[in-house]
Amino acid sequence: MKYDFTSIMDRRGKDAIAVDMVGQPGGFAPGAPLPGFDPIPMWVADMNFPVVPTIPAAMIERAQHPAYGYFMPTKEYFDSIIRWHETRNGVQGLEAKHIGYENGVLGGVVTALNVLCSRGDKVLLHSPTYIGFTGSLTNNGYDIVHSQLVKDEEGVWRMDFEDMEKKIVENKIHAAVMCSPHNPTGRVWERWELEKAMELFKKHDVWVVSDEIWSDIIRVGCKHIPTQSVSEDARMRTVGVYAPSKTFNLAGLVGSYHIIYNQWLKDRHDKESSLGHYNSMNVMSMHALIGAYKDEGYEWVDELNQVITGNVDWAVDYINAHFDGVTVSKPQGTYMLFLDCGEWCKKHGMDVGELLKKGWDYGVCWQDGRAFHGKTHIRMNLALPLSRVQEAFERLDKYVFNA
Repeated sequence: MKYDFTSIMDRRGKDAIAVDMVGQPGGFAPGAPLPGFDPIPMWVADMNFPVVPTIPAAMIERAQHPAYGYFMPTKEYFDSIIRWHETRNGVQGLEAKHIGYENGVLGGVVTALNVLCSRGDKVLLHSPTYIGFTGSLTNNGYDIVHSQLVKDEEGVWRMDFEDMEKKIVENKIHAAVMCSPHNPTGRVWERWELEKAMELFKKHDVWVVSDEIWSDIIRVGCKHIPTQSVSEDARMRTVGVYAPSKTFNLAGLVGSYHIIYNQWLKDRHDKESSLGHYNSMNVMSMHALIGAYKDEGYEWVDELNQVITGNVDWAVDYINAHFDGVTVSKPQGTYMLFLDCGEWCKKHGMDVGELLKKGWDYGVCWQDGRAFHGKTHIRMNLALPLSRVQEAFERLDKYVFNA
């Protein structure tokens, strides 16, 4: 490969929650590993790969000019976003006037809901549910109504359209938050699924906020379909929220954006986002996006998706062969696994919290899936060099699942 996805980066002391918070008082982690086991970061949803070189190059070039005063987004910024969506997702008709900055995807979701809803309104989300949705919507006074995803006969997570309609009608819901690809299950929705969902939302006059932050990290052979692209009504009914942060590991720089084609909605969204006087772009994050969306970035993401696909295939095969009582649906997008350990826990008389802690003891830093409404689930990040993924699973085999 042209780019480096095999070197093991030492992120210690480089502002990385994934490693620096392990074992720290008041941190997110259950505790430090036992002596002799270094932490393998598989919990926080960022990547352990060096970024495409055009990103630091763009930032360094800008940083060399010793003035960082007030600025406006450049034409190159908007053109880079437009070209990215046209090239990778076949989006047509996207213009700079449809694009707006967001400090973060969750902030964009909440801003859209503040325009579309009254505080205390009920909002439809699928379950399992991204923990960030739970926190941000609850903190802002919205009442989440969950529609459970169900597995089909092949173990693929699917929307339950009958349940969605029932929940919409019973709860008088007029706003829904979609996650495409879905986090934490990794589903990449097929066009017919999105079309059917959007027809249902149209029928009951439900506005849609579609979080598509994972839309570039897609399994080889799968295809992301932007929610706004499935019909003219979907285009006008939906707020799409994106960022280069998941794709290129730029979360620490802050810098997301929305795409809104409905002019009335765009005007109201921009006004709402301006009220706190904080939703302002950072000049370095602007140049990081421009660097990410250069030609090399397209190549880098293609190689990344090959690496993630390989890691997922290897991990799922290993689970099926070695971890009796653990099941997982192979994700089509994202770099996260959502392991169902229910049968294993039942067989071994252990709850998922005890299992989670046992993995952490041996340096496998994975994440409690109960926060995502997976009662017996654990979430695992596979955006690491394959050698580290293999080491983590060997530890789980020897010290945890088959000890």
